[in-house]
Amino acid sequence: MNKRLQPLGKASDLLSSIGNPIRMQILQALGPGEACVCHLESQLGLRQANISQQLMILRGKKIITARRSGKYIYYRLVKPEILEIIRAAGRASGEEIVKIPRRASASCVCPKCDLEKSVA
Repeated sequence: MNKRLQPLGKASDLLSSIGNPIRMQILQALGPGEACVCHLESQLGLRQANISQQLMILRGKKIITARRSGKYIYYRLVKPEILEIIRAAGRASGEEIVKIPRRASASCVCPKCDLEKSVA
């Protein structure tokens, strides 16, 4: 690849990786914090298999990272600046991209949601 085009290639790859609507929803739901798959499933109303598939792609592109705590895996953004890219894309397309509120999920049984429920 031409050296002048190299940075554009990386930017293009990033945009391609986050350009899927489901991945955008997942990234927004992760926001500045972290969440497990069961939390994302409850919050986004998507099937676990679909979420896991998209998380695998995002992890492979090093957009998100994961940590294990017992039987739960918590995902978080590597670079929260990606959220601004999503909001900017929304503005450029004439759509308002609203933040997905972080809240404990009634149907999520992970320790993090249990803790948030007990504090609320």
